[in-house]
Amino acid sequence: MAGNSIGYIFTLTTFGESHGPALGGIIDGCPAGLKINLKTVNDDLNRRRPGQSEIVTQRNEADSVEFLSGIFKDKTTGTPIGFIIKNKDQKSKDYKHIMNSYRPSHADFVYDKKYGFRDYRGGGRSSARETVVRVVAGSIAKQLINPVKINAFVSSVGEISMDTDFSKVNFNNTEKSIVRCPDSKTAKKMEDLIKKTRKAGDTVGGIVSCVIRNVPIGLGEPVFNKLHSELGRAMLSINAVKGFEFGSGFKGSKMKGSEHNDIFTKDGKTKTNLSGGIQGGISNGMDIYFNVAFKPVSTIMKDQDTINSKGKSVKIKGKGRHDPCVVPRAVPIVEAMSAIVIADFYLLSKLSKI
Repeated sequence: MAGNSIGYIFTLTTFGESHGPALGGIIDGCPAGLKINLKTVNDDLNRRRPGQSEIVTQRNEADSVEFLSGIFKDKTTGTPIGFIIKNKDQKSKDYKHIMNSYRPSHADFVYDKKYGFRDYRGGGRSSARETVVRVVAGSIAKQLINPVKINAFVSSVGEISMDTDFSKVNFNNTEKSIVRCPDSKTAKKMEDLIKKTRKAGDTVGGIVSCVIRNVPIGLGEPVFNKLHSELGRAMLSINAVKGFEFGSGFKGSKMKGSEHNDIFTKDGKTKTNLSGGIQGGISNGMDIYFNVAFKPVSTIMKDQDTINSKGKSVKIKGKGRHDPCVVPRAVPIVEAMSAIVIADFYLLSKLSKI
């Protein structure tokens, strides 16, 4: 299997399966001498951790990271940073009923056809549990790129959404809600919808919005490795993501150039920010903002028509512990992937000029 790594200088390679003994990663390219706050890493893991509230999967994992190399006396040594997160609460028997059947809209079918074999226990490598590794790497990346600030939050669940005027969003309220929506009234409606959906044996999707502030000018390459294209690639690599838009996004296609152009001020900033902090694939110093759309989880607790590995029509029903909506736990994942991309381009920018 190829495609288990991301990055050019600051790189992350992940390994492990949902129901294997552990998941892990190797971070390469992190400069030596970076002081690592291990509590911050574990705090980020706790934000992604399963079993943290009644609206997420009740799989009970501590998700404690064990560093094997690359950090000595809380500082990076410049060598590869190896780490693992052990699995403790697997219930593989919950997946025996899909050993030879494919969940609709899940990776089950294409994995089996591509590799001729699949780990059906929790989806194996296709499980969103793999993202726990990304959160560790992202937490380290955040510490490398300080004072860049990355704040993601849930802006939509199903048909319920909040006003995403980023200048008015109080990011400090995000963690006060189990849904991770900073608007308390909207958060309550989202929570009620998720609970109602779960009770019905169904799932619901949503949108995670993200703002990256204090980004230096000059990150990104102008042709194939544009900053926004790499952010998009990173977001679309997250399980269940179906869409990515930055800046004005699709709304910009309905505007005239005279309406859309961001006029410069004398200090090099712009009066508006419809560019989303990126012009010509390169950061311009303004806030970078984007939306990431997540589909409803494909494993539902209702009977569905499908086929088995012999091509015969069968009925299938989800079992086990699953998120009725992934977006609350996706918030730290979106932040982590953003940090990995920004850290990589930060290091790449050192090669641009003497």
